[in-house]
Amino acid sequence: MLFRDAVVVAMAFSLTLVASAEKKVERSALPPAVEKTVQAQSQGATIKGISSETEDGVFEYEVEMTVDGHGRDIAIAKDGTLLEVEDEVAVNTLPAAVQGALTAKAAGAKITKVESLTKKGKLVAYEAATLNGTKKGEIQVGPNGEKLTHEE
Repeated sequence: MLFRDAVVVAMAFSLTLVASAEKKVERSALPPAVEKTVQAQSQGATIKGISSETEDGVFEYEVEMTVDGHGRDIAIAKDGTLLEVEDEVAVNTLPAAVQGALTAKAAGAKITKVESLTKKGKLVAYEAATLNGTKKGEIQVGPNGEKLTHEE
């Protein structure tokens, strides 16, 4: 019983660390190289928020925005390098193989949102938010609907 209690406390502490790792950042506080990338990537967009966090040991700035009515999130390194772009896409605009793979992987759960994931200018995956009753989840498939060897 004592071990289980220690595990629960450790898990709660880990979740607290993860939750508190993301910090809101004012645009005026961005380094010049990051600001330059934000300007280039947010033309015609409404910026909803900027934050910073360390993900997989890498510090990055995250910018959440809306472009032409859909969500777009970007991750930028300290030196201004664009690390990742997540663009919200309509399910019915996806290739049939991707739609089929996402539907199969959702296993009956409702797909509530789909984003394309681009890294270094290359589409690497599609990510879908799912809802099964009240349980939220997330699934990913490759650019052609294939199974990924690891999550992006």
